[in-house]
Amino acid sequence: MIDFLNRNIFQPHPELLVFITVAIGFLFGKLRYKAIALGAVTGCLVAGLLLGAQFKVEIDGTVKNLFFTMFLFALGYRVGPQFFRGLKKDGLPQVLNAVVVCVTGLLVCWGFAAMLGYGPGLSAGLLGGALTQSAVIGVAGDAISNLPGLTSAQVKSESNLVAIGYAVTYPLGTILCAMLLANVLPKLYRKDLAAESAALAKELDTPGDNPDLAEGYYEVVLRAYTVQRPDLAGRTIEDFEKQQRELGRRVYITRVRREGTILDHDQRTALREGDVVALSALRGSLVEFDPRTHVGAETDDVELLGYETETLHVVASEKRRLGRTIGELRREPFMVGVYVDKLYRSGAEFPYRLTTKLERGDTLILTGPKRLVDPAGKELGKPVPTSFATDMVWVGLGIFLGGCIGIPALTAGGVPISLSTSGGALIMGLVFGWIRGKYPTYGNVPPGAQWFMDTLGLCLFVAVVGINAGPSFTSGLSTAGWGLLLFGAIATVLPLIVGFLFGHHVQKIRFPILMGVLAGGQTTTAAIGAINETSRSQIPTLGYTIPYAISNVLLTIWGAVIVLLHH
Repeated sequence: MIDFLNRNIFQPHPELLVFITVAIGFLFGKLRYKAIALGAVTGCLVAGLLLGAQFKVEIDGTVKNLFFTMFLFALGYRVGPQFFRGLKKDGLPQVLNAVVVCVTGLLVCWGFAAMLGYGPGLSAGLLGGALTQSAVIGVAGDAISNLPGLTSAQVKSESNLVAIGYAVTYPLGTILCAMLLANVLPKLYRKDLAAESAALAKELDTPGDNPDLAEGYYEVVLRAYTVQRPDLAGRTIEDFEKQQRELGRRVYITRVRREGTILDHDQRTALREGDVVALSALRGSLVEFDPRTHVGAETDDVELLGYETETLHVVASEKRRLGRTIGELRREPFMVGVYVDKLYRSGAEFPYRLTTKLERGDTLILTGPKRLVDPAGKELGKPVPTSFATDMVWVGLGIFLGGCIGIPALTAGGVPISLSTSGGALIMGLVFGWIRGKYPTYGNVPPGAQWFMDTLGLCLFVAVVGINAGPSFTSGLSTAGWGLLLFGAIATVLPLIVGFLFGHHVQKIRFPILMGVLAGGQTTTAAIGAINETSRSQIPTLGYTIPYAISNVLLTIWGAVIVLLHH
C-alpha cells in the first residue's frame, strides 16, 4: 500500500484521484450529529484538500468548469418554478425577508473582509462558507479570473483561497444556523415549535375540510363484503355513494360479483342480497362507516379485489375545470372512486385544501382503479406518463443558450462585468425550469438526472477545486488566520438575527413559518431538517422553498459581487 502511494499513480491518471476523492468525500459527508451532517459537498472539498496536499496533482480547469456549468443549470432548473412563483403577490413577504438576509450577509462579509484586509479570494470564501452557499466557490473563481492586472499565479492563489476560506467557515456556519433557528431563538422568545406548528397545522388542515391531506391519515383501503342487510338490497350504487357523500364519507362500490360473475361497473346497478361488493374508501371513512354493520360480513375475493390500479400524473389544462376548487371537483361524477393524492404547483408540492382552486399547469396525482383514473385524468387535463428518460435536447440547448448570453461583457472601471457562461447557465436554468413547471408535458428531467447534475456535478467540481488547492492549503490557512473562523461565525448569525427581527416584529410572520423562511434565506438544508425535527412537523417547510430559491440565486451572484467590490 505504501509503495502504491509512493508511486503516485494519480499523476498519469488524475481521473482516478477525482473519483476516489468523491468516494471519500461522500463518506465524510455522512458524518452526522442529530439532524446536522457535514454534507457531501463539504466532504468532497475537505477530501480534495487533503488528497491534493498529499499527491500534488493538477486537474485541468475545463473539467471543473464542465461540472460547475452543469450544476448551475440544474440548480436553476430545480428552483426556477419557486423562484418565479415567489415574485407573485402571495410570495412577496418571504421573498423580501430572503433579500434582507442575503443583502445583510453580503454587507457583513464585505465589511469584515475589508476590516481584516482580505483579498477577493478569502472574501468570497468567507461569504460562501458563512452563508452556506457552495456555488460561490465557482462563481467567485470565474470573477477572479476576469480581474485585470492579476498574473496567472495570483489568479490561482486567490482562487485557492476561496476554497480554503469556505472549508474553514462552512461547517460552523451550518451548525450555528441550525442551532439558532431550531433551539436558540424559540427558547429566547419562549415559543414551543411543536405546539406552534401543531396549531398552525390545524388552521391549514382543519378536520372535515381536508380529509385527504393530513400526513399519515390518507390511505386508500380496498375490501370485499357480502351484502346481507335487507335495507341495502334494491338500492343503486349511485344512491349508496350519494348517501355516504352527504354524511361526509368517501366510500365507493367499485365492483360487484353476482352469482359468481363480476358485473360491468354501472352506477345504476341495483344491489341484491348475496352480492359481493368491493368497497374503496379512505381508512378513516371505512372505520367510521363499519361495513360489517351496514353491509355485511367481510370476505376475501382475490379476483374481485385484484383489478388494476393506477397512479397518474395529470397536468390541469381543461378550461372548464380551471378555477374550480378541489372540493367541487371531488363531487363530479368522473371523480367517483378516484383520489387526489398530491398536488404540485410551479414544480413544488403544494399543501392544498378543499377550497384550493385549480390553476393551469397544476399537476395532480390521481390514484384509484385504472378504468376510473384514466377517464378522470382526461377530464382534468393532459395525463403525463412517468418517464425516466432525460430530454437531453432540452438540457443541452438550455446550457448552450445560457452560456451564450453569459459571454458578452460590459466594462466598468476597466473591470469586465458579465454573467459568465456559468452565470448564464443559472439564468437559463431558471427560465427552463419555470417553463417546465408551467407546462410539464415536455422537457422531462427526472429526479435521478437532476440529482446527478445538481449534487454530483457540484461535488465533482469542488473535489477538483480541493485537489488543485490542496498543495497551498497549509500556507493559505496560515494567511487567513483563525480570526476567519470567528468572523465567519458572526457573519452567519448576524443576517439571521436581522431577518428574524424584520420577519417577527415587522412582517408578523408566524413563528414556525419564519424559522423555515430564515433557513431558506441562508440556503441551509441542515437547518430546515433540525427545525422540522424540533417542531415534529413539516409545517416550517412551507416557509422554506421560496426563500431557498431566491437566496440560491442571490448568494450565487454575490460570489461575483464581493470579488468586484474588492477590486
